[in-house]
Amino acid sequence: MSTPTFTDMCREQLELCGIVPGSTVAVLSQGNQRRSYVESFLAAAAQLDAVAFNVNLPAGDMGNDGEVGVWTVGATPLKGNQPAIDALKSVDLVIDTIFLLFSKEQLEIQAAGAKVLLCIEPIEHIRAMPPSKRLRERVEAGQEMLAKARTLRFTNEAGTDVTYQLGAYPVMTQYGYTDTPGRWDHWPSGFLFTGASDDGVDGTVVLAPGDIIFPFKSYVQTPIELTIEKGFITNIAGDLDADLLREYMASFNDPDAYGISHIGWGMLETAQWSILAHDRRGIGMHGRSFYGNVLFSTGPNGELGGPNETLCHIDMPMRNCTLYLDDEPIVVDGDIVVDVLKADDRVQV
Repeated sequence: MSTPTFTDMCREQLELCGIVPGSTVAVLSQGNQRRSYVESFLAAAAQLDAVAFNVNLPAGDMGNDGEVGVWTVGATPLKGNQPAIDALKSVDLVIDTIFLLFSKEQLEIQAAGAKVLLCIEPIEHIRAMPPSKRLRERVEAGQEMLAKARTLRFTNEAGTDVTYQLGAYPVMTQYGYTDTPGRWDHWPSGFLFTGASDDGVDGTVVLAPGDIIFPFKSYVQTPIELTIEKGFITNIAGDLDADLLREYMASFNDPDAYGISHIGWGMLETAQWSILAHDRRGIGMHGRSFYGNVLFSTGPNGELGGPNETLCHIDMPMRNCTLYLDDEPIVVDGDIVVDVLKADDRVQV
C-alpha cells in the first residue's frame, strides 16, 4: 500500500473534525512558517467542498511555538488584531499553525463556537501518532473518572508523594481531533488533565532520571526535588538539573511561574518516550502523550478557567509513577491498570 500524502492525512483529519461540503475552515499562519501545512489543509478542504481560507500574519518572533528562543506561552501575534480574530471566530474550524494555546485570543475564538485544532509538530511525528475514535473513547472514559474524583495523588520510588484537591476546574481531553463546537485539540496527542483548586496542591514531587522537562526537551539526569505548599513550589533542591530549572523559572521574574498548573496522564500507545534521544524537533507531543506517563505541569491555568497568566509553562512527563483517584489506582508504576482506559493490545482476555 502507498503511504498517504500529508494532504491525504489532512483530509482524514478534517473529516474527523466534522468538515463536510459547505463547512468553513480558516488556516492561521505566520510569514512562511509551515507553508506546506497551510497548502495541504487548504487542498484537503477543497477536496471536501468546504470553504477555506488562510489568515496569514506578518513574519515575526517564532519563540511561541517552542522551536527557537524562549517558549513564552500566551503571548501571540494575534494580540490587538481584531479583524483577524473576527475572521477566525466566524468559521467552523480553525487550524492553528502558530500556537495560540493559553492566550486570551484563543479563548475568544473558542467562545464564539469555533473549533480549534493546533498542528505544529513535524509530519513524521504526526504520521506516527494517528488519532482514532477508539483513542477518543478511552480518553473520554478517563475524563469521566477524573471529573468524579475529589482527590488525585501520585507517587514514585524516587520520593514523590503529592495530593491534589480536585473539583475546581474542568477536565480537558486531547485525542488528536475535535468535532465539538468551541473545543480545542492538538494533532497529534493523547492524554487528559485537570487542575486542583488554586491552593489545593501539597506534597513533594521528585523528578527522576529519564523524566522529561519541556520546553528544555531534555531528560532529567540528576533528581530534582520540588516542595509544594498550597499550590505553589516553595523549594527546588538537587544538583545540576535543579540548578537549570531554578534559574529558568527565576528568569521570568514572576511569582506565578511557581504555581502548579494541570495534572493528568498519557494514553497514546504509539507515542515514544525515547524520541528525544534521536529527534528533538517539535514541541514534544511524543513525550507528553506516551502511555502511562504522569504529566505534571506548572504555570498558567487559563485554559482551565483559572487566574494564572504567567508566561512560564513547564510540562514534566514522569515515568514509573503510580496515580490514584480517590485512593483507587489508575496508573501503577507507569502502566494503566483500569481496563476501560487501556490500549487494546494491553487488555487481557
